[in-house]
Amino acid sequence: MNTEHHTITTPVTPELLRGALDVEATAHGLLPHRLPARARRQIPDEQLAMAEAQPSGVRLAFRTRATSVELDTLPTKRSYRGLPAPADGVYDLLIDGGLAAQTTVSGGNVRTVDLASGAAELVEGPPGTARFAGLPAGEKDVEIWLPHTEITELIALRTDAPVEPAPDSGRRVWLHHGSSISHGSNAAHPTAVWPALAAARGGVELLNLGFGGGALLDPFTTRAIRDTPADLISLKIGINVVNADAMRLRAFVPAVHGFLDTVREGHPATPLLVVSPVLCPVQEDTPGPLAPDFGSGTVRFKATGDPAERAAGRLTLTVVRDALARIVEQRAAEDPHLHHLDGRELYGERDYAECPLPDEVHPDPEGHRRIAENFARHVFGAGGPFAARPEPARG
Repeated sequence: MNTEHHTITTPVTPELLRGALDVEATAHGLLPHRLPARARRQIPDEQLAMAEAQPSGVRLAFRTRATSVELDTLPTKRSYRGLPAPADGVYDLLIDGGLAAQTTVSGGNVRTVDLASGAAELVEGPPGTARFAGLPAGEKDVEIWLPHTEITELIALRTDAPVEPAPDSGRRVWLHHGSSISHGSNAAHPTAVWPALAAARGGVELLNLGFGGGALLDPFTTRAIRDTPADLISLKIGINVVNADAMRLRAFVPAVHGFLDTVREGHPATPLLVVSPVLCPVQEDTPGPLAPDFGSGTVRFKATGDPAERAAGRLTLTVVRDALARIVEQRAAEDPHLHHLDGRELYGERDYAECPLPDEVHPDPEGHRRIAENFARHVFGAGGPFAARPEPARG
């Protein structure tokens, strides 16, 4: 009997990808993006350019009988000058929706960022391979979730049986936009980012537009949301505006209205949820800008603004939450599909006491799990704005 396994190389094409809005052909392969090319041309800083190219929520999805899967990639990893190198990003392999295996890819490019100046230096490195062996035999749906912390160029997919793009799941598509917590800061692996956990609990397909440091009410972002098909949309607004000290209250309120107006141009009746910031004690009543603090040997953050300037329109999380509640209340009088959720329902005083923020801003893996559970209960649960509606009776 011939037991030789033949390796099949399948080109990585957009049809195999979920969770990306665009792809870019590179010298090595295919680079997924979470903003379209038109938006990327308007990005004003390297932080957002890096964040949108980090594939949080992006996954390959295919059907196969393969028991061995290899994915060649070129990662671009991020490190911070003066701090230990981060661990390699994790690739999650799911079979029929359940986490079945994990691996990493060593090597690749390394972009070193100086948190004090914002300057970055890129050192190029070789591609690597994510290998998964010993998968169960038989036809199955496979997803490979890419590392949420690494830019990942996709070079080649090799298997020991043919693959075809996974069929449409028929589940509702949930588009979520937010900041670094939504992106996945401090989450342990890509399917443990809180929107991924919440999507699994809610039985929906995730499109994660959470951008570390990049949720600043940018018009190019809201146009991307406007133009992207989705059944459910949530917008987690406020903390980046505060910690970047990007606006005063006078500018923030009309900017939020404009953001919502543009989303509604493309999604006039889609359930739309505005979520205010989760608890973050260093910014509750102190304006930004936020600054890194290396005094403990690890990076922590502190707010550097003057609380006395709130009367002059400087933003804090308390000010932002009040403004968002008023905006949604005003608009909901004419928009019955618009909803509001106070972010402290997702992570509040009790959560902070039981699992505090390691760097004073971002939750740990347990914090991500709590946020996901609370979001699923309040939003996807019975009576929530994204609760599944019963199908109408036929006949």
